Amino acid sequence: MNTLSVEKTDQRFSNTYSKLEQIARDILDHAKRGGASASETHVSDGFGQTVTVRKNEVETIEYNRDKGLSVTVYIGQKRGNASTSDFSPQAIRDTVNAALSIARHTADDACAGLADAVLLAETFPDLDLYHPWDLPVENAIALARSCEQAAFAVDKRITNSEGGCVSTDESQFVYANSLGFIGGYPYSRHSVSCVAIAEQNGAKQRDYWYSVARDVRDLETIEQIGRKAGKRTVARLDARQIATCEVPVLFEAPVAASLLGHFASAVSGSNLYRKSSFLLNCMGQQVFADNINIRELPHLPKGLASSVFDDEGVATTMRDVVENGVVLGYFLSNYSARKLGMQTTGNAGGVHNLIIDNGDPLSFEAMLKQMEKGLLVTELMGHGINTVTGDYSRGASGFWVENGEICYPVEEITIAGNLRDMFRGIAAIGNDIIVRGSKQSGSILIDHMTIAGG
Repeated sequence: MNTLSVEKTDQRFSNTYSKLEQIARDILDHAKRGGASASETHVSDGFGQTVTVRKNEVETIEYNRDKGLSVTVYIGQKRGNASTSDFSPQAIRDTVNAALSIARHTADDACAGLADAVLLAETFPDLDLYHPWDLPVENAIALARSCEQAAFAVDKRITNSEGGCVSTDESQFVYANSLGFIGGYPYSRHSVSCVAIAEQNGAKQRDYWYSVARDVRDLETIEQIGRKAGKRTVARLDARQIATCEVPVLFEAPVAASLLGHFASAVSGSNLYRKSSFLLNCMGQQVFADNINIRELPHLPKGLASSVFDDEGVATTMRDVVENGVVLGYFLSNYSARKLGMQTTGNAGGVHNLIIDNGDPLSFEAMLKQMEKGLLVTELMGHGINTVTGDYSRGASGFWVENGEICYPVEEITIAGNLRDMFRGIAAIGNDIIVRGSKQSGSILIDHMTIAGG
């Protein structure tokens, strides 16, 4: 962590960064004295504010200040873990002692232990993840109110809302282990959202829009967010049901990222070693259409999932996870890698900015033209994913498309298929990427799926 970051955070957090470092060192020292052959700890501190305005009135104002630490100790191949939110010396000692007690009463696990020292991060470039937002609550209320008003201004049929919301969060952490590793950094996450409700002929519809970023300057404008929430809501009025059919399905960008999430889950170490994945032993196999590439970019400046090292201190690296449709890598922590007889990929804690593309992204309008006739999905409901078989069945709503044009909204339908077929059947990917988390994608067109209608 650089000096500038230390100076910035020390003025804002309840605990200075150097104090978090000292707490981490004290934990490791106490664990060693207590008989641990190895240990690791994660110490964090953060605060935030969330304001919600509904129908022009302040509905909620929430403040949070959070701190916590967790410690994992190893006595040989026995592992114990404990945590607390109390940073007093006695509470820290009690927490370490609790972890040691747990370890002494657990069975040996040949895969338990710290990551190999040679894999730990040694350099710590600044990824530009920390951008404080000095936002007085009065200003937050005004922004939330403006966002909601922008939604109401779209159409008189918008009669209600679930509110405009402005949220800001800042955190810092330190990870340290008994191999001598210690590192950490501050980070921020700010968001603005709006949920609108429209009514026509006694029927109501709701929709929303939101924007999230490390830096408030990268958020969509307050007015854009409110207008999009309003326009999306009005567009859903007079929704119909459709007959059961098998047609191409276009997943709009905000929901398309979920398909990338299903792939990441299927090739995550925990699902692979438990044999609860439909993509067992898929390394080197063709899983996607032959023009599909998926990259992991952990060092992306301001990335919502960027990190120099993972939750075990392992250095992260840019890599191709899928190339020309072929799987080249899994998502492994130290433990899951050992269970599989492999090496960690630096993914303890999750994936780091996955981006899918096919080398020839299309505009949203061009994707509608290519689909010609089918279903545009803008919302998914339920969790009908079988990770063992890949069977996919989820409630959905969206729009029916004819001749490459959106015709009318549809609701109360179910889309079904198998993720293996869906991945192979990706016919196009859009350039309309919306960044909201660790997985980034434009809209995705699947060549065919079954639609169960009314």
